[in-house]
Parts: sequence; structure tokens; C-alpha cells
Amino acid sequence: MRSSGRNNDSGRGNYRGAGGGTSQPKAGGKRDDKQQRAGRPRPEERRYDVGGTGGPGGKDERGGAKSGGPKSGGPKSTGSRGAAARGGAKGGPRTGAKSGPGAKGGPKGGPQRGRGQAPARPREYDAQVEERNRARHNKPQIKTPKTFGDEDGERLQKVLARAGMGSRRACEELIDQARVEVNGQIVMEQGVRVDPEKDEIKVDGLTVATQSYLFFALNKPAGVVSTMEDPDGRQCLGDYVTNRETRLFHVGRLDTETEGIILLTNHGELAHRLTHPRYGVKKTYLAAIQGPLPRDLGKQLKDGIQLEDGYARADHFRVVENTGKNYLVEVTLHEGRKHIVRRMLSEAGFPVDKLVRTSFGPIALGDQKSGWLRRMTNTEVGMLMREVEL
Repeated sequence: MRSSGRNNDSGRGNYRGAGGGTSQPKAGGKRDDKQQRAGRPRPEERRYDVGGTGGPGGKDERGGAKSGGPKSGGPKSTGSRGAAARGGAKGGPRTGAKSGPGAKGGPKGGPQRGRGQAPARPREYDAQVEERNRARHNKPQIKTPKTFGDEDGERLQKVLARAGMGSRRACEELIDQARVEVNGQIVMEQGVRVDPEKDEIKVDGLTVATQSYLFFALNKPAGVVSTMEDPDGRQCLGDYVTNRETRLFHVGRLDTETEGIILLTNHGELAHRLTHPRYGVKKTYLAAIQGPLPRDLGKQLKDGIQLEDGYARADHFRVVENTGKNYLVEVTLHEGRKHIVRRMLSEAGFPVDKLVRTSFGPIALGDQKSGWLRRMTNTEVGMLMREVEL
């Protein structure tokens, strides 16, 4: 049968017969068939990056796709140099998918990586980013330490700071050093809650006045009456504590001509115990008398002096200073009867010229000037409470 003529397929020298068959020139050879079946271009064609549409059969020829399928009216083409050059070049997309008859060439599916696109992030990196984001927003809930008492109480370090034991940080250090105890139990952790009205709080064994109590020490001058108010208009203790929101009262008394330390507070129970004979809180006085003094004066005072209201005994006696006939003696006793030191020395034959109380229990007058009022420290308050078993 005579051939219908020579047709040039894609300008590469393919010949199509009347029966639709194709033939390849000798330049292609078996080597081209193997490379096209494997989807690889020839080595000398890899420098080209030429895209194209499907061949006569409507098939995609990029990436070594077959051209001229069964529906094209002829046998499958084994591929030529031109078909390989239009697809499968180095760097271009390689797909082995076939398209339907008459469809334009091009890879099926989603977009492929190309030269103009940013590289996709690996899944492991995305997972790490997601994990960090979750960790940032899902922080674990902070566990509060166990509380000592009711959850509605106040934190121990806050109560201590308000009581004047220092800043909250300093009070936290006291707790860390195991120096704080509540109701007899040493506190070892922060955040313990207490009720300052009910719980007994101690620092270094001394009770801390956590309630709204005030404690003052006054060096009372001579001529001041030991009352908070005087109907006769004389100078009294109340004149030294004006402008106080809380009403204060004095602990014990000093006669008008006696100088020295006197305590003022609004803690009723403490004031009561400090003046009660049962607790025997000692007071120390310096008395100026005229001598000469017998050697057994101290023994007489310790053994007891008969007064009109009973015996009075001194706990301690010593001579502090002697200049000629002038003596300065120290007398310590735990009783609190009216004018008791003056009456004892006068009964022994040595009237008192001047009398100063230098200490009340553990609270000393020190170098506090006459007429000065000072607030007692927490340590002093704690020592007072320990003295009377509070």
C-alpha cells in the first residue's frame, strides 16, 4: 500500500504512514527508547528547559510522557529527541500522570515545588512550633503551700510585718530560719495562714503582739501625776499621749515626785498581769539618801521591814555610789504598794531625797531623756509577755 506522504511531527523527523503508524529515524535508536521509557531526557538535552503541550494524541510530553496514545489513531510513539526536549529537562517538574484525550499538558494534582517558591517547612518544625505555643498558654497552676489554719486567715509573713518585725522579705527569712512558731509549732514553709486574734505567734521564743495593740515607755518627770486625766488641771500622763486614736492606760503608778519609767498600753490583760503580785514582776529603783549606812542595811531590807500595812521585803539591794554622806543605792522588789520604797527606807532610818525607777521588768530606762515617750520594740513586748506567761 502506498504511503500517504511524509509528515513532520513536532519538527523532529517523525513519519506517519497511511495506517497511522509511526516510524523513527535512525538517530533515535534503542537508546532513546530506553531513556524515554525511564522518563529521563538524553544527556545532551538536559540543558534545555522547554515546556510544551501535548503531542498529537493530546498527551503531556513533559517529563518523558508518552505521545500518541491508542486513541490518536496510531500506535504508541516511542518518543523522539523533540518530545524529550519539551519535557523532563533538568530542574523542571517531572510527572508520570497521563491526561485525558485532547487535554492540555501539565502535571495533575496540587502545586509543585518550583524555582520561584519558598521551600516548605518540615512537619517536625511545625510540630515544635505548635508545642511551644501550647506550653506558653497552658502554664501549670501554681500550688499554694499548706496553710496552718483557716484559708480565710492572713499570711504569716504579712502579720509579722504589720506587727513591726521588719519587711515582708525579712519576715520570710525569719520563717526560713525556723525562728517563728505558731501555737507551739515551728513553721517551716511560706504562705502559712493564721488568725492574729486567736493564734499565738512567737519569734525566737518571744510572743509577737499581732493585734492592734500599742506599747509605750515614758520617762515620767517629777511633778507629773500618774493619771490619764486630772480634774485639778495638773500635768498628767495623758498629756504625753494626745492625738492617739486608741485609748491608752498606764501600767501601775509612780507617785508625783518619783521619776522614771512607766508603761502605757491598750493591752488590758498584759497590764493586769504586770501589776499582779502573783507574777512577781520586778521593778528597780535608784534612791538618793544620806549616810552613813550600816553594813546590814541590805540584810534588813531583804528580811523585811514592818510597815503599817504589813511586811515589805526587797529582792535586791546594793550601793551604787558614795560621795561623803551622799549615797546612791539600788533597790529591787516585786511589790507595787503605794510609796513602798520611800516607806521602807524611811522606816529603816534613811529618808529618800530623790527616787527614780530605772526598770520595769525586762524594760530598762536606759538613756531615755526625761519627758520622752517612745514606742517599745517587738522584742521588748515579747519579753514582757514571757514575763507574765502570755
